[in-house]
Amino acid sequence: MTAPGSTGAALIDTLKARLGDASVLSAASDLEGHLTESRGLYRGEALAVVRPRDRDEVAFVLAECAKAGVPVVPHGGNTGLVGGGVPFGGVVLSLTRLDRIRDIDPVNATITVEAGCILKAVQDAASDAGFLFPLSLASEGSCRIGGNLATNAGGTAVLRYGNMRDLTLGLEVVLADGRVWDGLKGLRKDNTGYDLKNLFVGSEGTLGVITAAVLKLFPKPHARVTAFIGCASPFDALKVFQRLREAAGDQLTAFEYMPEFGLEIVLKHVAGSVRPLAEKHDSYALVELSSPQKDADLQSQLEAVLGEAFEEGLVQDAVLGSSEAQSKALWSLRESLSEVQGREGGSIKHDVAVPVSRVAEFIDVATKSCEAEMPGVRVCAFGHFGDGNIHFNLSQPVGMDKSQYLSQWERFNRIVHDIVHDMNGSISAEHGIGLIKRDELELYKDAVALDLMRSLKRALDPRNILNPGKVISIGDKAPASLPKAG
Repeated sequence: MTAPGSTGAALIDTLKARLGDASVLSAASDLEGHLTESRGLYRGEALAVVRPRDRDEVAFVLAECAKAGVPVVPHGGNTGLVGGGVPFGGVVLSLTRLDRIRDIDPVNATITVEAGCILKAVQDAASDAGFLFPLSLASEGSCRIGGNLATNAGGTAVLRYGNMRDLTLGLEVVLADGRVWDGLKGLRKDNTGYDLKNLFVGSEGTLGVITAAVLKLFPKPHARVTAFIGCASPFDALKVFQRLREAAGDQLTAFEYMPEFGLEIVLKHVAGSVRPLAEKHDSYALVELSSPQKDADLQSQLEAVLGEAFEEGLVQDAVLGSSEAQSKALWSLRESLSEVQGREGGSIKHDVAVPVSRVAEFIDVATKSCEAEMPGVRVCAFGHFGDGNIHFNLSQPVGMDKSQYLSQWERFNRIVHDIVHDMNGSISAEHGIGLIKRDELELYKDAVALDLMRSLKRALDPRNILNPGKVISIGDKAPASLPKAG
């Protein structure tokens, strides 16, 4: 969906007249960084990158694009992984200049921020005010709050604090026609009709453009303990998780799973990394307990649970971070895993969720099925064990041609996603649908749900200008100019 030349040129002139030439960029060098995402799966095209300075300028841009029938793709840090930020022509709406912390309310325990704020800046502002904003991602130094909201980001602390949807009390959203919905209320109870904010959280810019949000803050943790444990199987790791949840409750902040292959490639590619346990194990978990109470004896609590698990054979070995530096070193093993997979060649990725009760079974069944389908494929199943979200990634067999391997993506989608579906799971846990999973959604989503999603899209974006072709198909198809790359 690309505007005719005359229409596009007239729109650019109109936008420059209001925003200024420096805010409407159309040189190839200015466009380049906005045409692909970090994984480089697709390459798009755009008329211009528009950089509004505030909500009113965002509203003006959307109103003018709606009049012209020109599509708009919102951009934040451009750290997406599913093609959701790749433009289909039209205008890239960069929100990076909407980066103000508008308010911190210490009594209400909320922070009001604009969509262009970098996640790390929000974390730091909360910390300076004596609070914790708990969303934590590997890309937190570059991803922005608008994108976190648009994809309902999760991260490593979901077990304790929830997804971005759980962390959000109110939103400010510019609609497709340029109208502004002001829902910036920091209320924990509000039953005045439909909960509109949850239409936009997780909608990937297809229903409206989020310009600001009221987010929850939490007491800072003053006590923390981290452990790295080795188990004989994901089934044993799941039993350890159950024990810890029962003993620690919401003090169990994280339970991150990774396999031996994942640890091996981190040790191989990350300078200075050290194997934390003396022997190799099939499965590992990075465990963290935290508390706002300074005198909380979390270490004794954790040692007691792990000691019992060791006696029963559920834990084969464990190490506790005895200092902040050691705890950071343990966390770096988990946080480096996503990055280093690319150094092992092609990686076919699946971001899925199943009920927590079935997460070990999923890893076992899906691993055996994929290994049977392609001998030598290296399964790297890791992630947020405590909420059922597994990144079930498949590294290419050693020596296999990368492009030949990646051509099998759809073949492995059927295997993995069919297993997920049979376990009443989801084919997208935290990365979103974007373009790469749009057609997959048609295969697995309930037909009534798909119909409701299309109805919402048509009601809120009748001209289909907001990130068209992403998430849900309403008759549009990804253009041939956006091939899946190797």
